[in-house]
Amino acid sequence: MKKLLSVFILLCLFAQISIAQIKTWQSPKENKTIQCAQWEVNDLVYSVQEDVDKPFNKEVFAIVTGEEGMQKIPLFYGGDHNWVFRYSSASVGAKSFVLQSEIKALSGKKGKFLITENTKQDRHGGIVLKKDNPQHLFYEDGSHYFNLAFECDWLFALDYGQEEISKTKHLLSLVNKYKFNQIVMNVYSYDVSWPKDKRLEQYPEHEYGSREDIFPFLGSNSEPDFSSLNVDFFKHFDKVIAEMHDKEIVSHLMIYVWNKLENWPDMESEADNMYYDYVVKRYQAFPNMVWDVSKEALHYTRATKEYISERIERTRNLDSYNRLVSVHDYGFCRNHKDQVDFISMQNWQHTLYQNMLNARKDFPNKPIFNIEHGGYEESPYVVFPGAYDDAEACLRRNYMCIFAGGYSTYYWQGVSWNAIIHNPFEQPEDFSKPHFEYFKHMRSLFDSVHFENCEPLSRYNTAGYNLTNEKDGIVLVYAPKENNWVGANKIISDKFNPENATKQWFNTLTGEFSEEVKYVKKSLEFWDWRPWKGEADAILIIRGLEKKKK
Repeated sequence: MKKLLSVFILLCLFAQISIAQIKTWQSPKENKTIQCAQWEVNDLVYSVQEDVDKPFNKEVFAIVTGEEGMQKIPLFYGGDHNWVFRYSSASVGAKSFVLQSEIKALSGKKGKFLITENTKQDRHGGIVLKKDNPQHLFYEDGSHYFNLAFECDWLFALDYGQEEISKTKHLLSLVNKYKFNQIVMNVYSYDVSWPKDKRLEQYPEHEYGSREDIFPFLGSNSEPDFSSLNVDFFKHFDKVIAEMHDKEIVSHLMIYVWNKLENWPDMESEADNMYYDYVVKRYQAFPNMVWDVSKEALHYTRATKEYISERIERTRNLDSYNRLVSVHDYGFCRNHKDQVDFISMQNWQHTLYQNMLNARKDFPNKPIFNIEHGGYEESPYVVFPGAYDDAEACLRRNYMCIFAGGYSTYYWQGVSWNAIIHNPFEQPEDFSKPHFEYFKHMRSLFDSVHFENCEPLSRYNTAGYNLTNEKDGIVLVYAPKENNWVGANKIISDKFNPENATKQWFNTLTGEFSEEVKYVKKSLEFWDWRPWKGEADAILIIRGLEKKKK
């Protein structure tokens, strides 16, 4: 029995172990070739027997060499005398690596990778920019990334302390099912400072604020110990990010947030730098990662623009994968556009469409992403009502962002902040349910019209909003439900030959398409009545247009 136990222990030390979509290799043999798929995340765990003073601050790097060149990747301390080399690759082929460190037991460790081509159908790699189409987002494989985000600040708290993350998996399965492909989230938040709905007291299982057992440092939020980090916090966070990666959901990770009663260390203190660096080291290998220095970074008094700039530079110096970086503060992005990869907006104004359009014109070489437009769809609890809580009004504001050529974020009050109803469709009948399906319809529509080729030609707006794809011969016009009519004659006359064109309408609430019929130009276009008037906003779609020859 002792011999069998010894063999089992040796197998655990040298074999590959799969944990929550991360392939883990415990004490890999010298020069062992590790085979893994493109964009798959691997943890190579190296143990050091002796105690190391301030292990979170030690510099340990893996120098990876392949046909595409060299990559210097930081390792992170995983607790229990272990350092972790977390690795993924966008390119296929053979690679080798060697560790460099002031820790003698680690320095000089070597190994090899053999990266095979990705076979997961819905996996496309990290999010990147394209020089020839700078106002849209793309995956590393070249396909368009239609950034449709979903806010869930307290996602880290679901299932915390549990071995299985069943609630997290259920919520993420809904996010995936309804075609959202990004979650705007915090690494850590403590609690909201505004009043809480009394009804939430009847359902304490939905309350995740003021959890003293959850904290990224030692101690608790109320009694912090900033001398070291809480590795167990990040082990749980690994499971969350890995599950998102498995479902191809991007983490728009806001490393800080200032207005949720958090107890952070002083800016630029040793503890502050230790925390920030650790997050970047630990999660950069995940292809589904986008960095955001802080939620509402300069809206509160804690941070300065100089501090935010330093954090961005710090991120870029540590992140060997060059993940996209932005800051949830439009003023900062506007004044420091060269420091961010895309422009983050927060705009509640009634003139949202025009504001988004202006931003797109002001930043012709950057994607525009409205993270927060004041539309927070109502839930069984009034968590944060904002300016708009009617589901259709919130949907319309998302369409305003998109028809201005930008990207948007959906908020449901039942998951966006401290209250999380992870299974909303399994709640009592008197619980109002979210309209996730509206966004599934939206995503299907814009995938079908190739949004990456669309441009808002506002001079052709009639009673609605125009979006035109000249490359593929498609014109869209958005019509609010109050409108009798929207038209496209002017843009078609100016730019296209409509001989083989068709037209149909799309219902934004049901996803229904009207019959596709031949497009016929009418001199009095406003007599061409639209369907679903007074019932739902609709989109006129004209396809099959041919560009006029110059």
